[in-house]
Amino acid sequence: MYEKLISWVEHIKEKNHSSGAALLIIKDNQTVLEHYSGTQSNFPGAKQVTSKTRFNIASARKSYLGLAVAYAVHEGKIGSLDDFAVDYFPEWDPDLLGSTTIRHLLTHSHGLNTAQEGVPFREFSPGQNWAYRGINIRMMTELVNRLYQKSFPQLLKERVFDPMGFSETGWEIEPHENLAEVIVEPEERADSSLGSTTDGMDKNLFVSARELAQWGNLHLNMGKAAGKQIVPEEVVRLATAIQSPVYENKDLPQNGFFWFVQGEPALQSELGEKVPRGSYQILGVTGPTVLVIPKHNMVIVKMYNKRYNYGDENYLHYLREFSNLAAEL
Repeated sequence: MYEKLISWVEHIKEKNHSSGAALLIIKDNQTVLEHYSGTQSNFPGAKQVTSKTRFNIASARKSYLGLAVAYAVHEGKIGSLDDFAVDYFPEWDPDLLGSTTIRHLLTHSHGLNTAQEGVPFREFSPGQNWAYRGINIRMMTELVNRLYQKSFPQLLKERVFDPMGFSETGWEIEPHENLAEVIVEPEERADSSLGSTTDGMDKNLFVSARELAQWGNLHLNMGKAAGKQIVPEEVVRLATAIQSPVYENKDLPQNGFFWFVQGEPALQSELGEKVPRGSYQILGVTGPTVLVIPKHNMVIVKMYNKRYNYGDENYLHYLREFSNLAAEL
């Protein structure tokens, strides 16, 4: 049943020069497939990928930030998604922020970008287009950390990770034998991809395939795990429902709190046309993906350790292909 998806994952591993891969599927709250292959780095003698291997999940970490923001909205620390960003970022140029809202910052519709010298500028008017940038992630990380007077990783550790018993999820600054290194250039030694801080500002979240799948399954079950309500249902609902403004261009992706959410299939979305409405997915540049399909009561996770997966080719083609294959299971 799963051979086609396993074959696809292995093909992409070889095509993109990833040294290791993992594929894990949870169906009806039971793990129905675990597949691990390759090594944690690309040097001779590197440790084999196992269930304990933790991959750097890069931008897939945005789903964790999204849940922290959903807590802030649910608890009234953020009044409304349509509050103006300038009310929360008084240090910013109000003319630059203009009519940007919290909703825009969460759904990649804010129109802000950063020049090479670090100076922010505006690409398009808020809500009028979609662009995947890093500036909104830094802004929302700073905001949540400020609102709670603690880092959002610490907030999630207290409210989610510890109650879930997670021991293979964390922002890492020290080497560990189970951390997969990230390959940038196939002919060069992989990079440790450790960070300098654990406050959520660095791209150093390492997660095992098992715990990334459990993270997705927690969302699938609207915050419940083992019969216990770990996260309030409304917090999960906020994070995983479509929150994007109404675009004139219907080909643009739809987002929840950073999650990509399937509404009407859109050509520029990473979710393929076969993926059922209400499904949601997040991915990272190093190859990890967690796809949640509520209609099938299923979570599918794949992991790689190669930066810039799919090279210069049309990465959307491969992402849509993966999600379409998963939706056919």
